[in-house]
Amino acid sequence: MAHDHGHGHQHGPKSYGRAFAIGISLNIVFIIIETVYGIKTGSVALVADAAHNLSDVLGLAFAWAALILAQRKPSRRRTYGLRKTTVLAALGNAVFLLVAVGGVAWEALGRLRHPSNVEGGVVMAVAAVGVVINGVSAMLFAKGRKGDANLKGAFLHLASDAAVSFGVVIAGAIILRTGWMRIDPLISLVVSVVILVGTWSLLKQSVNLALDAVPEGIDAEAVNTYLLALPGVLEVHDLHIWAMSTTETALTAHLVMETKTCEPRFLGDVGAALHDKFQIEHSTLQVEAPEAPDPCRLAAEGTL
Repeated sequence: MAHDHGHGHQHGPKSYGRAFAIGISLNIVFIIIETVYGIKTGSVALVADAAHNLSDVLGLAFAWAALILAQRKPSRRRTYGLRKTTVLAALGNAVFLLVAVGGVAWEALGRLRHPSNVEGGVVMAVAAVGVVINGVSAMLFAKGRKGDANLKGAFLHLASDAAVSFGVVIAGAIILRTGWMRIDPLISLVVSVVILVGTWSLLKQSVNLALDAVPEGIDAEAVNTYLLALPGVLEVHDLHIWAMSTTETALTAHLVMETKTCEPRFLGDVGAALHDKFQIEHSTLQVEAPEAPDPCRLAAEGTL
């Protein structure tokens, strides 16, 4: 019986420390501005947006901390290090977003029943600043969000803030033109629904990663077919593919092989191929002989 552990070329997520620092700093300044002018003008949209921004600052800090922890070296107790913290951060950010949206919607419903006077011009000006700040901050994570659920959470936080602020700009413009105060909470409700729809995909993805599901973008059936087609492989069983972090994937599998065909470099070459073909960075393959007196007790598990 032989065993090999193949590694890919990436051993940790790319640092986005500067992007997080800029995003957090800009949002803290904007929270102060929004809170002051929201209370001064009586705008629920501005105050709610400030609260939403506060939750986003916490979410961004959580995601940043996870990226830092993920780069710590493995220990005897935590043999994979703290890579999984990025998955927890993505899940936490999805929950943060849902809670923030719920808070905004609840407050907006209250203001629909009891609308208050809002200074449309001031509201538009402050919210327009928010569109710029959050839009620019979101773009810092736009590229990284495609392959990292943790960065996707940060991007969605900032993009949702930009959307809320844009909604407030629209509300201010309508108030200036018509004097209809209920448009302020109505816009907040509409934007809340939009954010909820966008957050659902992040929540589903992060829950799947936390439960060790096959990461998005990897076809487990294709991996199984590839392994089964390797020279000398008679059977593949106990195949598992899961996320070590939001950027690194691991695989374990048992290969039943004709013993004479397993060349010295076979396991290393397969590990490299799994990385190149499927972006699986850490692969562990166990080779078993077909004539073994005791069949593998895991043969019935993980077989596709």
